[in-house]
Amino acid sequence: MKRAVAIGGGTGLPVVLKCLAASDFDVTAIVTVADDGGSSGTLRRELGVLPPGDIRNCLVALAAPDSLLAEVFQYRFAAGEGLAGHSLGNLIIAALADMRGDFATAIKDASKLLGVCGTVLPSTLADVVLFAEDETGARVTGQANVAHSTSMVCSVHLEPASPPAYPPVLDAIRSADVVVLGPGSLYTSIMPNLLIKGVSEALCATHARIIYVCNVANQRGETSGLDAADHVRALEDHGLRGAIDVVLLHDTDVAPRATDVLAVESGAAQRSAIESRGITVVATELADRLNPMHHDAALLCAALRRLA
Repeated sequence: MKRAVAIGGGTGLPVVLKCLAASDFDVTAIVTVADDGGSSGTLRRELGVLPPGDIRNCLVALAAPDSLLAEVFQYRFAAGEGLAGHSLGNLIIAALADMRGDFATAIKDASKLLGVCGTVLPSTLADVVLFAEDETGARVTGQANVAHSTSMVCSVHLEPASPPAYPPVLDAIRSADVVVLGPGSLYTSIMPNLLIKGVSEALCATHARIIYVCNVANQRGETSGLDAADHVRALEDHGLRGAIDVVLLHDTDVAPRATDVLAVESGAAQRSAIESRGITVVATELADRLNPMHHDAALLCAALRRLA
């Protein structure tokens, strides 16, 4: 069985995991632990646990089909003092981490509970904070604040700097046949993984085919005004120069976006700029027509199957 690694966080990574698992890959998810917003942020601050939210979504994506427990994991309390806003899965993972004294063991135990087919790994076990420099030169602190920055982000880093990778992460990258980056927030879901010590180096050295799935829409502030070539340059500037083999794009020449959507321009000019960097570009219709800020899951999966 071929091995696939998917790297990121947020809502895009679970879509890719489901696709790769359905395509008969042995799948490993490598997930950022920089999240500090919402339920995950509250649990980080109050319990000292690493953020469980993105981990939870990946576990559920790889859970046994029709798992009732997976549905329960995604249940979010709408009310209740101390409970409102928390998903039950986050609380279970936090409880397991406290019981086992180890976040990685908690993920393994949660995987057993859900009958997960595949592996979900935190990129590091270090307690990291994401920082950004925006286009004005201002410093933005914390993943949630970076994601909602009012100015375009230019670069990000972690503190502590270059935290150690969780060792199975590097092993998974080295042994992979295919690595998929994204889709997901460029600076807050994908980049934090590249800032972990050894991860970008492993990606540059692996024999796996590395596919970057470019977002179909920008986020106001964080990536406002960036086109597809800008996304690729940003990844290269954060450690992936020469590593990316293929970029998968929504073709804005063939399927232009609604005017109220901050489209990531990916027409002929952008494709040419990416190809000039020695990268293969595959452009096709990928945006969800009903929710044009996101990929259409079926179209994305079909494209990834052709490439992977």
